Amino acid sequence: MTKVLNVDALPEPSVLKRVKRRRPGLLVANAIVLVLAAMAITTIFTNPRFEWETVGKYFFEIRVMKGIGVSIGMTAVTMVLSLVCGTVVALMRMGGSRLMSNVAAAFIWVFRSIPMLVQLLFWYNLAALFPTLSLGIPWGPRFVTFDSNSVIGPLTAAIIGLTLHETAYIAELIRSGLLAVPDGQRQAASALGLTPAQIFFRITLPQALRVIVPPMGNELISLLKATSLVSVITLADLLYSVQLIYAKNFQTVPLLIVAAIWYMIITGAITLLQQRLERRLGRHTLISADKAGKAKRIEHSV
Repeated sequence: MTKVLNVDALPEPSVLKRVKRRRPGLLVANAIVLVLAAMAITTIFTNPRFEWETVGKYFFEIRVMKGIGVSIGMTAVTMVLSLVCGTVVALMRMGGSRLMSNVAAAFIWVFRSIPMLVQLLFWYNLAALFPTLSLGIPWGPRFVTFDSNSVIGPLTAAIIGLTLHETAYIAELIRSGLLAVPDGQRQAASALGLTPAQIFFRITLPQALRVIVPPMGNELISLLKATSLVSVITLADLLYSVQLIYAKNFQTVPLLIVAAIWYMIITGAITLLQQRLERRLGRHTLISADKAGKAKRIEHSV
């Protein structure tokens, strides 16, 4: 026999009391995490071998600050050059020319395969292969000739090596973002009479940036940390600056802590900028998606 539910007998929603679900496993896990965190913090600030006085003494030391400037400058210049070159390589990879697509694919394969440290050492020692560099007509006369050692110093070698390495990765990030935009939206926008440039900047790019920006932020942070590798070619970045200091006073651990804290501060600033950019792009993407939706509806009506 089927029972009929009496709706009038149910209590009012305001009378109902919300009962939290008990999760003893989660409480135990939280307690363990808190204990471990307290142990780590206590160890860090009570162990005298960390020598926090020395850390504070050298935290704003002039050589450290100059090294920070070199690291940030290299990161900014390399990122700008990599974005430009990566965009070109990505468009070549997606273009209609099979030759350009294969060349771009070969470029990505080569510079993603070779470790960054190897590339830095190679460009730093380029003079062993080419003692002189010249400008002129291919297989023809040379107009200007330069000494390789005078042209490619430590800073130039670092920027070339970092840029080529990052270009290969950024090209794939940009290509993945462009491919994530449905092709039907571009076709619908074209049916509305938009030019290819308008389609790219108004429809494709705003939506692709939502896919590109998060991994691009990670790539920027990785690039910042990778600048520490230039210390092997005697370029005075942040890491090399603290190495020069502790080579004289033998305070290795405190000065490495100085470098680590500065890297964390810069990384935190980049993360905040990335989050603000993602929120800003989110608003623009909603507008672009609305335009794309209108374009699709017009396309279906046609």
